[in-house]
Amino acid sequence: MERLKGTTIFDLSQTGARGVAVAEGAVPSDPRWHIRTSLRRREPPDWPEVAEPDVVRHYTRLSTYNHHLDKNTYPLGSCTMKYNPKINDRAAALPGFSRLHPEVTDADCQGALQLIWELARDLAVITGMHEMRLQPSAGAQGEMVGLLMARAYHRKRSGDRTKVLIPDSAHGTNPASVTLAGFETVAIKSNKQGLVDPEALDHALDESVACLMLTNPNTLGLFEKEIVRIAAMCHDKGALLYNDGANTNALLGIARAGDMGFDVLHLNLHKTFSTPHGGGGPGAAAVGANAALAPFLPGSPIRRVSGDDGAEHYVRSAPGPDAIGSVHPFFGNFGLLVRAYVYIRTLGAAGLAQASRDAILAANYLRARIKHAYDVPHAGPCMHEFVASAVRQKAQGVRAGQIAKRLLDFGVHAPTVYFPLIVPEALMIEPTETESLARLDAYADALLQIAHEVEHDPELVNSAPHETPFLRIDEARAARDLDVG
Repeated sequence: MERLKGTTIFDLSQTGARGVAVAEGAVPSDPRWHIRTSLRRREPPDWPEVAEPDVVRHYTRLSTYNHHLDKNTYPLGSCTMKYNPKINDRAAALPGFSRLHPEVTDADCQGALQLIWELARDLAVITGMHEMRLQPSAGAQGEMVGLLMARAYHRKRSGDRTKVLIPDSAHGTNPASVTLAGFETVAIKSNKQGLVDPEALDHALDESVACLMLTNPNTLGLFEKEIVRIAAMCHDKGALLYNDGANTNALLGIARAGDMGFDVLHLNLHKTFSTPHGGGGPGAAAVGANAALAPFLPGSPIRRVSGDDGAEHYVRSAPGPDAIGSVHPFFGNFGLLVRAYVYIRTLGAAGLAQASRDAILAANYLRARIKHAYDVPHAGPCMHEFVASAVRQKAQGVRAGQIAKRLLDFGVHAPTVYFPLIVPEALMIEPTETESLARLDAYADALLQIAHEVEHDPELVNSAPHETPFLRIDEARAARDLDVG
């Protein structure tokens, strides 16, 4: 049976095997349903012929090869692989939500409209923004939306501005979004503390700058202590302050972007509010703005109004004249919005604040446990994640990527490696608030054992992984040859 390890569904195909039996007459014979000859296939599609048990077993087997949060720890720094509570899934599967057609009238989807309206208000309160919209389907699209809003804002006020400033520790999607939105990227160097250097920022700020795109806490897991000063510097030059809200998981009930001086932000709902990570499928993001930027938000806002009967109703209203337009059909990926709503309402204000405090505690505990074995470039406590460095191990012949592969043998996922780029041999670790003390200790023990192996048996690490279903792959070929059939 070991031969099945690399088997595809096409390899299992046997002529005549059937997974579904369609009764005679199930396909309409009415000529109006016939497809024109010119549009028909000349040859039948090359679909595999596989019986139902083999299909189920094939995909169940493949699922065991993948690492996921239901399986074990997944401390992927920056990406925040957060456990998804099952109550969220049950709520999203309710027929009134899961079977709702997007073209239904407002009168027939009052519950869904109310949920979207309340979720947007909850997120506005949590972040300190004036208004939120839920249309974007991913954080990266949320970045683009925020930047398009900044461009529209400046065009209406004083004409085009051409540059967006980003720290040299920024998320990789930031410069891509800047380019897509039609701006020029200008990198701002970090200081020795790993924070934005106000002097470098002051040198770069001029009337050509549309905004500073900043993550706070930043990608080193450090809070930008000069954020109020930074906001004032940007505003004095007529520039906006954009918050990449990817790290809001550290701030719930503790600090708000709006209070710091941010004008516009996006949230990745999987990072902070426990919706499933997109992974190539549906994701969800929220975009928020202060009062000055709110008119430029995308999509159609939902309003709560009083009807003739005195009862409150929720209605879809037309976007304003300054809105940048629609960025997703209807109201985004609604099922994920339901999950975020349930998460927020389950925890409440006190629970959300506790989640962030637990995330900060978990990261600092793990950092303290391994800092004697790995270099930690920036002194002092971190927020919800931290960056260690394997420069000491590299000097002994083992790089960060090999440490990551060796971690897989312990049944846990590796951290983000080689990011942010300003830390050599970076290991970016984010345990999240849902990991127990026992899980944190197991992860720390694995990292410490690997550090010991580097000193005494480096080849064991360099030849890892040893226990995974698939061992060492040709990474260069995998990045270029996408034919997985």
